[in-house]
Amino acid sequence: MADFDEAPYTHEEDEEQLWGELDKCVSSKCDSHETIDDALRTWIDLTTRLRDHLYDSQEEVVTCTRMLLASDLFQANKDYVRTQIIYSLLQEDEAGPLHAIVSLLLLDGCQDETMFPRMVNEACFPRLLELINGRRDQDPGLHRLLLQLMYEMSRMERLRVDDLTMVEDEFVHYLFALIEELSDDAHDPYHYPTIRVLLVLNEQYMLASTEVDDSASPNSPLTNRIVKCLSLHGASFRTFGENIILLLNRETETSLQLLILKLLYLLFTNKATYEYFYTNDLRVLLDVIIRNLMDLPDEKMSLRHTYLRVLYPLLAHTQLSQPPHYKQDEILRVLSILRGSHNVHFAPADDTTLRLVDRVSKVKWIEEAQSPTVGSGEAEVARRFIGISLSRSQTASSISVSDVAAVKEKPGVQTPSRSGDGGDVATDDDNVPMATRPKKPLPEVPKHRHGVPFAQKFANGGPKKTPPKAPPPRRWGRMKTVEKPPTDPVQETVPEQEA
Repeated sequence: MADFDEAPYTHEEDEEQLWGELDKCVSSKCDSHETIDDALRTWIDLTTRLRDHLYDSQEEVVTCTRMLLASDLFQANKDYVRTQIIYSLLQEDEAGPLHAIVSLLLLDGCQDETMFPRMVNEACFPRLLELINGRRDQDPGLHRLLLQLMYEMSRMERLRVDDLTMVEDEFVHYLFALIEELSDDAHDPYHYPTIRVLLVLNEQYMLASTEVDDSASPNSPLTNRIVKCLSLHGASFRTFGENIILLLNRETETSLQLLILKLLYLLFTNKATYEYFYTNDLRVLLDVIIRNLMDLPDEKMSLRHTYLRVLYPLLAHTQLSQPPHYKQDEILRVLSILRGSHNVHFAPADDTTLRLVDRVSKVKWIEEAQSPTVGSGEAEVARRFIGISLSRSQTASSISVSDVAAVKEKPGVQTPSRSGDGGDVATDDDNVPMATRPKKPLPEVPKHRHGVPFAQKFANGGPKKTPPKAPPPRRWGRMKTVEKPPTDPVQETVPEQEA
């Protein structure tokens, strides 16, 4: 189906005529595979011609794709149409038809969760690697679309180890180099599709490293090429680090926050990348983590755990471990609140949160700032008073890559805010974010009981006295009789003083 003859056309073709032909194409009745193939060829051809006619408009391609997905042609023959479109991706090289093919795979995969696993099984990942690598200058719009398809497919389905082994250092360097360049897209100044692909590839490497495969040789483990590139050439790719912190600060989708945190965890636990970030960026990151820890609702427990797992190596291994220590008092306050002490807005902490908080409190410069000192008898008493009574085995480090890699969330799920409206989080006197209750609207001001108050009049430059309002007329009725006082006086009893 991928091979089709492109009909000759000119840019002067009537747009309305093209849309009419497209509507006729997707509405056609197909009773055999041959007629379905003919209809799909016609759809790809018309979609390409509309895109070229409207000066490479991606919006028109999306509209054409939605028309096909909603048509009886697709709904009655989903399995066969998907098979043919996947084969077209594997065989097609022309940019015009690829726009239509990739758009259809992307939109269909986002609507049907069975599509992306099927693409992985049909070896679409190596094909996307081939199409993305080095083709940005040929067609930036298609390049962006291919990146989006790779990201959506890879975050929905676990890639095979054989697929990951096909990712070479040159491909990763190429993506990092794109981020360092100035973006020519006003709608994407930070190369977010490229950043997302790097983040999801890192997650795939983490998942692959946790697999127990007896057939794999222990002498040749799968190399995480994202961390490898930043370990060897991190100084050349600082923009990527700045952008992922900026993205974490703005992102509300839980799954993307987790992708960023997973890479941060690896960078802060790998000695070669301890100081990959600029110090100012690390301070911004610490502010973001403190804010999000305080703003996350109780049900987002796994996300809070991941933030705490990143917080420990951030404080222990990076430039933040050197004096002057940034936000030391705020960190202590947050740890105290997360333990569940002195704050009615937080539910009692679970065992994992207590263990992770205790681990963060063991960072040397955090431990030195605590009073009483950790490990003393007073510290044990204080720990019991605030509800923490963990054994030494529970406070020991048990964090591993598998703990971080295993945290998942469905794409599209937004992280709710404890404040309820996603707005700014209130802070206390020490500038520590605190949970706040939503403000109730002020009651309406009641009207004057006697109507609208009279306006004061002015005369000769000063206020003019207004005569008082006449009192209401007296109501005449029966007079109440006043009771006469009793003739005998009331004896007052004086309490006797105690001896």
